[in-house]
Amino acid sequence: MKNYSTKRKIMVGASAAFLLAVGVILYLLADRYLIEHVEIDNANVVTSSISGVAALKEVSEPSQSIEADDWNYQNETVSIAIEKVVTGSGKDTVTYFVADVILSEATDLQSAFAKNKFGRNIIEYTSQIAEDNNAIFAINGDYYGFRSDGIVIRNGVIYRDDPVRTGLAFYTDGSMQVYDETQTSAQELLDEGVWNTLSFGPALLEDSEISANLANVEVDTNFGNHSIQGNQPRTGVGIIDNNHFVFVVVDGRSSGYSKGVNLVEFAQIFKDLGCTVAYNVDGGGSSTMYFMGRVVNNPLGANKERGTSDILFIG
Repeated sequence: MKNYSTKRKIMVGASAAFLLAVGVILYLLADRYLIEHVEIDNANVVTSSISGVAALKEVSEPSQSIEADDWNYQNETVSIAIEKVVTGSGKDTVTYFVADVILSEATDLQSAFAKNKFGRNIIEYTSQIAEDNNAIFAINGDYYGFRSDGIVIRNGVIYRDDPVRTGLAFYTDGSMQVYDETQTSAQELLDEGVWNTLSFGPALLEDSEISANLANVEVDTNFGNHSIQGNQPRTGVGIIDNNHFVFVVVDGRSSGYSKGVNLVEFAQIFKDLGCTVAYNVDGGGSSTMYFMGRVVNNPLGANKERGTSDILFIG
């Protein structure tokens, strides 16, 4: 009887330990991927409180001359022209959207966070963030909230300074450059006139040439991240000249509509468009282009957005 009682206690103890371990693992996974961790509760207040930034973002009087339709928008300071491109046929069909954007002021290209909060696991649809910020045009950003590193400067404000990868910097003079985060700091970039950064990658074009080794490069291959190789939906940004940007969103994972593209093919799109520098940001289900109150692409071929942590937009 004693042996039975002892065995039963051991089994109960082992079961309890197992359930506790499972519970801890589930909590850690939820904490890593689901639970919101808010570091800054009102990003717009932070932005407007930084010396000099409020002046850069000061809203001007509404334009008296606006021309717009489903694919174009133009006033005295902003020109946006979107084109849908379809190549191939059958299972090799690729569908993507190109937005040619010309600005008068570099600071008209802004960033916004999901729910106007900075932190991890805070997400909203690209279209919702765009609507909350009165955006004319928007694309998904780098999903900074999925990780806790990288250099994050948004609208002239430093939010994170943990350099680890190849980043992208937008400057107040209208230029755009790929840079090595590990060779600088957020403050140095800000002092040089950086307005926004993205931390994802890889670089697609540099000096008008396709970056080397794109067929093998990976970004953030730790647990929870997916390979960026193969034919995928993609989002990227390129520059032709100062204040002349090209945004491309490629749909994918939908046979007969769009299979997506690999990184070399994605880089070639920007090269063919005349870009000198181009950069890959978060793709897959995040790849979304918003214009004049609607999502213009077809995320995953299912017209269903995936939540993301940030956008680039023109308001």
